[in-house]
Amino acid sequence: MILVTGATGTVGREVVGRLPAGAGVRVMARDPARIAGVAAGVEAVAGDYGDPGSLARVLRGVRTAFLVTARVGGGDDAVFVAAARAAGVRRVVKLSAAAVLDEGAGDLITRWQRESEGLLRGSGMEWTLLRPRAFMSNCLSWAGPVRCEGVVRALYGEAAHACVDPADVARAAVRVLTEEGHAGRAYTLTGPQALSAVEQTRQLGAVLGVALRFEELSPAQARAALAGRYPPAVVEALLDSAQRLKAGAKAGVQDTVGRLTGRPARTFRQWAAAHAASFGALGDAAGPRPPQAGPRASGPGAGTAGTAP
Repeated sequence: MILVTGATGTVGREVVGRLPAGAGVRVMARDPARIAGVAAGVEAVAGDYGDPGSLARVLRGVRTAFLVTARVGGGDDAVFVAAARAAGVRRVVKLSAAAVLDEGAGDLITRWQRESEGLLRGSGMEWTLLRPRAFMSNCLSWAGPVRCEGVVRALYGEAAHACVDPADVARAAVRVLTEEGHAGRAYTLTGPQALSAVEQTRQLGAVLGVALRFEELSPAQARAALAGRYPPAVVEALLDSAQRLKAGAKAGVQDTVGRLTGRPARTFRQWAAAHAASFGALGDAAGPRPPQAGPRASGPGAGTAGTAP
């Protein structure tokens, strides 16, 4: 039995949809009714990291688990690892972040990921770590300003980032979950090239058939935008992450996706084409609306900011 946690999240829902039929799959969410695309034979169950009793029920009979946690600085990893060990789970595949390998990364989010990895490595169970860079899907935060103003706003527009399609992360996860030979391994997952936000804006505009404009945010503008969405410590962690982006720490490209899945990682342009409807109709004859006054942030890192990517 394979358990998928975070089944309603960016990667988890992709994993659920890609696991082979007959694999024996159980998916966990606080509200199982929100789990979409569950194939026949897949068991959807209610579970919560804050309720160890629910985890004991969810983990009964599970051999391999895909672990996704999102509460920065919380104890969700520790609770799950303890419950999995008690339930006799053989292997845990954890979604982590590439930033754990960045020597200059000491922010709250990266420290949390490193500590969580350490808990799993010391658990006595088999483990595999997936460490993606930031997701291309973070660029969906641009959708409103793109539709309304024809503009993308972000920090450090010329800084390159090897962001990755979440679908590629899911494909890698499925291979690791269903094959032997990955115990004790850590895989860094990137896209096939490092692109700046300026270049992403150009490619997105080409896909949409409109002329998009890029406007660079100041750190103060980015902080103000983030403050309405995250606690102060997380805001500072994301801004620190953006500083490392500016310094070039996130431009390295690896071919891990191709080696694990047998197909090249998707390009940003391919991702944009697959999600064009989220940004507006292709080739809209009306074009983007005139820009409105005043800066409004659509994300601090041009689609490259995330939880310590």
